[in-house]
Amino acid sequence: MGTLPLDLINVDSLHSDEELQIRSVVRQVVDDRVRPHVARWYEEGRVPARELAREFGKLGLLGMHLTGYGCAGASAVAYGLACMELEAGDSGVRSLVSVQGSLAMYAIWRFGSDEQKQRWLPLMATGEAVGCFGLTEPDHGSDPASMTTRARRSGDDWLLSGTKMWITNAPIADVAVIWARVDERVAGFVVPMDTPGVTAREIGHKLSLRASSTGEVVLDDARLPASAILPEASGLKAPLSCLTEARQGITWGSLGAARDCLHTAIAYSTSREQFGRPIASFQLTQAKLADMAVELHKGYLLALHLSRLADAGTLRPEQVSVGKLNNVREALAIARQCRTILGANGISGEYPVLRHANNLESVLTYEGTSEIHQLIIGQRLTDLPAFI
Repeated sequence: MGTLPLDLINVDSLHSDEELQIRSVVRQVVDDRVRPHVARWYEEGRVPARELAREFGKLGLLGMHLTGYGCAGASAVAYGLACMELEAGDSGVRSLVSVQGSLAMYAIWRFGSDEQKQRWLPLMATGEAVGCFGLTEPDHGSDPASMTTRARRSGDDWLLSGTKMWITNAPIADVAVIWARVDERVAGFVVPMDTPGVTAREIGHKLSLRASSTGEVVLDDARLPASAILPEASGLKAPLSCLTEARQGITWGSLGAARDCLHTAIAYSTSREQFGRPIASFQLTQAKLADMAVELHKGYLLALHLSRLADAGTLRPEQVSVGKLNNVREALAIARQCRTILGANGISGEYPVLRHANNLESVLTYEGTSEIHQLIIGQRLTDLPAFI
């Protein structure tokens, strides 16, 4: 077999031995624990998420780029490589890890009180507790500033009412970070899921991210103590900063899905014969493979550059938008193109290509649609906001 994806320009030479070792460990656990089962999980629409969370916790993958409280304190590059390997298995599996670490844990780590951090972060780092992040609402996705979930005072307590939709991990979560409007500002709350008035419902009939637990969270005058509020979260900037954190994982993760598709297409096309020879020997097939490999490598270099900026403490939100916009868009194009190389076999669950393509349709729009990221980049270029 010829050169495998990401061997073409020797990107390994850009990494430290420690980074490559982390990648190797995560790749092995995906090969052992995810690949043999993920097609069935996807077909059945069920995934052993809590079991996986505990296994990933043992490896230090949950909140791995955070420090203290049992977290690994790994670099942004190492976290990105882990996300890439996880999503090479399935986008839903990577979503489990990134929502746990980059959204729920990060929100508590960055904005929480000492009490909140001590109570939840060690349990979440080991996977003993699963978290979710409640920002999106049924009628407010790209416009979170218009959220209708409200928190109001009741003596010393808070009462939360509202609905959050498309919340990864919600049906299995022990704790949720819920964002609500308090008068004219947005505040975050740490909400144990067994709080009276809090219910979670699994969203069924999904055609994408089927190996992921996705739910609706309903808050009906859920009573929380005064200590539930995230004391350092001030306004909408707080949850948006959490999304910026998570989008870095997506920038890397989408490359994993694309790489797995391209690897599959190369293996298939070099063994599949038509007209008396492998279809990989035809010019049109080689042109497809070459173009996809080039885009995959460009996306990798972009992700690596952004993570180096993150490790240096100089990464800006609009730069993350460049990575999320480009890499997910190109990963989806690669998945679709690989499907054409596999022909009718491309729609079979025996191959991962259409599963990745279907998953990437969700990744394309969650944590900021392509259009939102275009507008973020456009505002940076022109100094003119175009959101309204």
